[in-house]
Formats: sequence, structure tokens, C-alpha cells
Amino acid sequence: MRVRLEDFRVEEIPQFEPSGEGSHLWLQVEKRGANTDWVAGQLASQAKCAARDVGFAGMKDRHAVTTQWFSLPASQLQPEHWRDWDIPDTRILKTSLHQKKLKRGVLKGNRFSLVVRDLVGETGALQQRLEKMKSRGLPNYFGPQRFGHNGSNVWRAARWLDKGGRLARAKRSIYLSAVRSFLFNEVLAERVRLKQWDRLIDGDVVSLDGSHSVFVAALPDADLEKRCQEFDLHPTGPMPGDSPFGPEREAAELESRLLERYTDLIEGLRKARVDASRRSLRLCLGDLDWELQDDRLSIGFTLPPGAYATTVVDELVSTRG
Repeated sequence: MRVRLEDFRVEEIPQFEPSGEGSHLWLQVEKRGANTDWVAGQLASQAKCAARDVGFAGMKDRHAVTTQWFSLPASQLQPEHWRDWDIPDTRILKTSLHQKKLKRGVLKGNRFSLVVRDLVGETGALQQRLEKMKSRGLPNYFGPQRFGHNGSNVWRAARWLDKGGRLARAKRSIYLSAVRSFLFNEVLAERVRLKQWDRLIDGDVVSLDGSHSVFVAALPDADLEKRCQEFDLHPTGPMPGDSPFGPEREAAELESRLLERYTDLIEGLRKARVDASRRSLRLCLGDLDWELQDDRLSIGFTLPPGAYATTVVDELVSTRG
């Protein structure tokens, strides 16, 4: 993977387009092999504003060609001023004004176009996995980039939650996210083992597709089970923290059994005042298409926010390097 930058392309899908009027300049930027934070810093330097005044919806892969929106306070900019900016490895594709700064998480999803080269193995089996993924989705694991090098963010976070101490805000966020993602993956792995990751069990907290609405499912219920099969709703797993809301009955028993050995971590999350939430156990790919040609797979798909393209690839092939 990623033999060339062009082998991994990401295009951000915004929740809405800028209105054309307002006090913030939105810029759609293509970056090549560049970090999102670094590009934001370069934009701040060119616009002569504070880095905190630069807005973007989410972090995008560095080792890739990616397209995403940024926002800047327009009051300090002259019209078309941005045309004179020279930022390495970036292109400003278009601009527009909007009333508000672009905030984190304000995106509909991301469109990925990937190339995997030098395939070795039975391409017929790969074709079958692609067809199965299209019809069933796949387990919604957090990818390894969530956990740092060799998973080090998890044990470092565990030590910090146990011992305490001051942390920079960004590091604190990384550590808390790593712990919660690890605990979610533990529950998901067990549901995969039990072949229950894409179907409901009694007491599951269920999420409506494309929304943050959740409710507890009481089974048997033929209508709920049908809606689950049709991707209208999904079983969820825990993103632990401080909240009284959770699964009931069979689902609660399963999660409690798996998480009881991590009570110290969960109590640490509560003390850190992290709000608990739920995440779908199942990941559904939008607009999935692919082409298998000799020893090369070209694949395109759309993912919701917070989902990982590497999770998709890991379900298809084993990669080295």
C-alpha cells in the first residue's frame, strides 16, 4: 500500500457548502504528503492570524493526496489575497465566504480511492470478500493509528489515569481516545467471535443509520431485526465514560463480563469527566466499487466520520511494509 501518494486519495464530504457570505473565508485545499495541522499552521502564517483561528473538520492522512476544507477569519484578508500564497505540497482549489468558522466534526464523511499493489494469493477469494463486504458491511474497528506506535498510547494513557499529572490538552485527548477505542474494540472482537456484530441481541443499544439517535432494543422483534438487516439501524458498542445510559439484559451482561477487568480504566475515564457514548459495531460502505487487474486492486468507497479506510483494507488483504 501507498507505493505512491496517489495510491491513497481522500476527499472530504462536507455537511454543507459555504453560503458565499460572512466573516470567514473557507478554502478547499488539496494537500500531498502533508499533515493537516501543518497546513493549518501555514495558512495561519499566510493570513497573519492565530493558529487557533484556523478551522477544519478533521485530520486527514499525511501519506496521501487529500482534499479538505479550512476556514480563516476573513476580516484580516484582502480579496483574492490567498492567490499569492505559496504553501509547499498544497493547492487551493476553491474559496467561499461563510458566516461561521469550520468546526471539528462538521463533515458528512470521506470518499476514499485506494490502490493495493503486488497482490499474492487467490483473487477469487478476494472477490468473494468484496461481495460479502458490499452486502453485509464489516466490523467497525478502530484502526491502529488510533493507538500510536505499537499501541503505546493505550498503556501510557492507563499509567496517566492511574498516577495522574498534568498533560497538554492535545495529549490528553489522544490518551482518552486511545483508551475508549481499545475498550470498544475489545467488545467488538467478542461480538465478532460470537457472530453477533451485524445482528441485534436483546437489550442492545441501537443506533439509527446516519444519526446519533439511539434506543434500547427489546427482542424478539421481527421489525427491528428486519431493519437491522436492511442497514436502517445498527447494534452499538461502548465508548466508556460517565453516563447512566447503557445496554440492558443480554447485551448488558456481555459488556459487563468483557469490561470487568478494565474497571480501573473506566473509573479513570469517569474521573476525567469523559461523557460516555455509543458507536456502531457495523461499518457500512457507501458507493463501493472496485477493479481487480492482475496483481492490483483499485477500490473506492465512502465512509462516515470516525471510520478508517485501513479497517476496510485489513478485512480484504494482509499487508507488509
